[in-house]
Amino acid sequence: MSKIAVKNPIVEIDGDEMTRIMWRMVKDKLLLPYLDMDLKYYDLGLEHRDETEDKVTFEAAEAIKKYGVGVKCATITPNKDRIKEYNLKKEWSSPNGTLRAALDGTVFRAPILVKNIPAAVRCWKKPIHIGRHAYGDIYKNLEYRVPEAGKAEMVFTNNDGKELWRGTIHEFKGSGVIQAIHNTDNSILNFAKACFTYAYDQKLNLWFGSKDTISKMYDAQFRKIFDHEYQCNWKEKFEAAGIEYFFTLIDDLVARIMKTEGGLLWACKNYDGDVMSDMLGSAYGSLAMMTSVLVSPQGYYEFEASHGTVQKHYYKHLRGEKTSTNSMALIFAWTGCLRKRGELDKTPEVVDFACKLEKAALETIESGVMTGDLLLVALPNENNRKVCTEEFIDEVAKRLKKKLE
Repeated sequence: MSKIAVKNPIVEIDGDEMTRIMWRMVKDKLLLPYLDMDLKYYDLGLEHRDETEDKVTFEAAEAIKKYGVGVKCATITPNKDRIKEYNLKKEWSSPNGTLRAALDGTVFRAPILVKNIPAAVRCWKKPIHIGRHAYGDIYKNLEYRVPEAGKAEMVFTNNDGKELWRGTIHEFKGSGVIQAIHNTDNSILNFAKACFTYAYDQKLNLWFGSKDTISKMYDAQFRKIFDHEYQCNWKEKFEAAGIEYFFTLIDDLVARIMKTEGGLLWACKNYDGDVMSDMLGSAYGSLAMMTSVLVSPQGYYEFEASHGTVQKHYYKHLRGEKTSTNSMALIFAWTGCLRKRGELDKTPEVVDFACKLEKAALETIESGVMTGDLLLVALPNENNRKVCTEEFIDEVAKRLKKKLE
């Protein structure tokens, strides 16, 4: 069988721990035997980020801008324990945060649905998509550990050196902590445009929630920009398509989400999206059953695994023990990337390959072959059996081979 040619380069971003192990398996067993790809490789494993003083992360972002499409493995965001474990020079920033800030995009996530794994929330009959703003908030914050009594202030000085505003954050009587976060009107507008575009293309209702009753400037600015963008550019289109834009307070929206049947796009600020996407992933079966793509307003795409590096399974792997780790999110990161590359390059054979790989993976689980995380939540069936990490990928490979033949 001759290999399918992928016309233009793909930026490949490697990661850490168990997902790094699975990344190689997926490439070796599901991709490289069938595809002729020009992969621009960037190693964002924690050791290499430390060696390059995180320059490799910025280089990966620039490569995505150059080639348009990238695919990323899960990576470690180090804390103090990781500094000791890996003997790091410093506590490096989140690579996802760096990439998202560089590309100024919106992260869209959606569950990977299979027939034999029902949602944990019984009324969820359709997928709930999440659009996560991928800029600002606590991911680009400034923090200070207050050591003693004193006054903390926030000051804004314009480019001419004139102080335009000063406000007291708190007058401390003793030690404490302070944090400053920011956002920009341009980034919020790009977020709104991306969400309205995605909802319109997918014919989904768009829900957005913030806490503008408490945060009367920060959260209120999100609501104001979303409302203005909708009224000016989307209201007539949405009405003609039979879909709606709905705003409410974030706590009310969460309560409504628990009672909806799904089939909507939930637009979330950065931190909200981080938390709620994991909740949705778990409720639909597993954190490894979510697709994730960062879409920038300039038309750059970065597909990624939506979960972490599966640290506990990695330690078992190092001890020589078998693991049963779900590779679906990694597989769908590659298929999403390949589909987009094929669409941009106008190479339908690449798109077709991505579709066949996805079907092979879905059919594997629906046949009863699955990893341990899914076996716990799957509908009872005599055909259900738990397989190890590599066995699952091998089962997908068998089905893929038949489809391609």
